[in-house]
Amino acid sequence: MTDRRQRLQDAAIRVLGARGLRQLTHRAVDEAAGLPEGSASNQYRTRDALLTAALDRVLEQETAAWDRLAADRPPTDVAGFVAVLGRLLRDLAGPQRGLVLARQALFMEAAVRPDLRPAIAAGRDRLAGWGVPLLAALGSADPQPDLRTLLALVEGLLFTQVAHPEPDFAPEAALAALLRGLLAPPPLPPA
Repeated sequence: MTDRRQRLQDAAIRVLGARGLRQLTHRAVDEAAGLPEGSASNQYRTRDALLTAALDRVLEQETAAWDRLAADRPPTDVAGFVAVLGRLLRDLAGPQRGLVLARQALFMEAAVRPDLRPAIAAGRDRLAGWGVPLLAALGSADPQPDLRTLLALVEGLLFTQVAHPEPDFAPEAALAALLRGLLAPPPLPPA
């Protein structure tokens, strides 16, 4: 990808994160990128093309964040995983808040734009390639649905924190409680 294209995609994410989906225009992206007027429309002829490019970049950045999490010596126990995931969520809800807001706007747009869904599904598949083996290693008897449940909690925690920021955001307790429930041995059958 050229630096100019990536610069425009990053600018589109900043516009989405700061001003919302309705304000995503070629002109707004040009201004946010610090490029001459017409730069975004030269690279992305339509608003749909600009929206798709922004989604691709959001998913690329999301995958990179999860890859960094996995590369930093993958956790070998629940407490370690909770600590690492908690740090990631605080980073996403804090310094990366604009990225999360852009992601949420794009994902909500996918609810009414089926053409955006395959890219999102591919991103989830990449995440499952990392998350399913990790949950299995932590003791999950059914890691695929357990990952979906964990991601639902992560989405909810992020949505709540970016929509209603709390200065003492500490997602670890909720993450630990969910993981304890998911990874607990099944109850013994009645005698």
